Amino acid sequence: MAFHPSRRLLLGAPALLAAPHVANAQARPTVRFAFDWILNGPYAFGIAGERQGFFREAGVDITISRGFGSARIPLDMAAGTFDIAMCDPTPTLRFMSQNPNNDLIAVGLLWDQAPTAVTVRADGPITSISMLAGRTLAAPEFDGGRQVFPAFAAVNNIPLASINWMSVAPELREPMLVQRRADGITGFVTSTALSLRALGMDLPAQRIFRYREHGLDFFYGSVLLTTRTYMERNPDAVRAVTHGMIRSLRWAFGNRGPAIEALRAREPLTDVAIETVRQDMAMTELVDSPNVRRLGLGVMEAPRFARQIEAVKAAFNLGDMPSPDRFYTDRFLPPAAERQLG
Repeated sequence: MAFHPSRRLLLGAPALLAAPHVANAQARPTVRFAFDWILNGPYAFGIAGERQGFFREAGVDITISRGFGSARIPLDMAAGTFDIAMCDPTPTLRFMSQNPNNDLIAVGLLWDQAPTAVTVRADGPITSISMLAGRTLAAPEFDGGRQVFPAFAAVNNIPLASINWMSVAPELREPMLVQRRADGITGFVTSTALSLRALGMDLPAQRIFRYREHGLDFFYGSVLLTTRTYMERNPDAVRAVTHGMIRSLRWAFGNRGPAIEALRAREPLTDVAIETVRQDMAMTELVDSPNVRRLGLGVMEAPRFARQIEAVKAAFNLGDMPSPDRFYTDRFLPPAAERQLG
């Protein structure tokens, strides 16, 4: 079906929007779910939802694992490591273009705004994004910020070949900047800003270049990703996880302290103070937006996403790209009333 320029990506039949119901006596399937990074404040909503029983009530048991970067998720999904995962759509688009026989598909949007950023020292020589040219940036190879950087560089006329990338393990990224062994780091701002703070470099000591504030304001943040094969074989499980994640996000938006406590119960070494701030940053910058207030959680709009697709294609010099409706379906979303932020 062709998209009208103003048409949202809402394609599902009304019957498919009904809440899932699974008989109590029926065995619940177990879904293997992964976030794209370590289990910290921004992902507390999923842990809290599992502990609150939202997924069981929707009809599934869920096992939640950490991830190792958004670019790893499409590879893991294609390999069958996870059933459903949360990840940045940009590396997924790149993977889909380079692997045309893939059957990946997004079934919901969790972060309307993109968290990707470059961070440098506030007391350093880099005072504008143009001054990133020729510098050394540290990040894991699969880091979302690093994966999206070519699109950021393209819209800001930064010569990509001039960047010297230092590939590091996730736990070594922030120390590279603190120790002045790199000029900057890329990553999700919700991860880097607070991890730097925990190492003694508080927010005033950081100069953060958020991609969405420098030409990429139309990029979406994170989606729920699965495969068409899994979706077609397990539609009730996909619907249950989608409902459960959106319900969990809504609940955590209004119950942030309890959400962090759920995270601490799962991860005993959680620094409650740091993760509370990290969660608040995610809720304020990534989840809550005029788009979400207008459309509710979960919705991707075709015209906006088409711009992201074209930007990714140009930045990576890709060939055929998936269309918006090839990438995303809304058929598993809860009704609009169940997608509103409180």
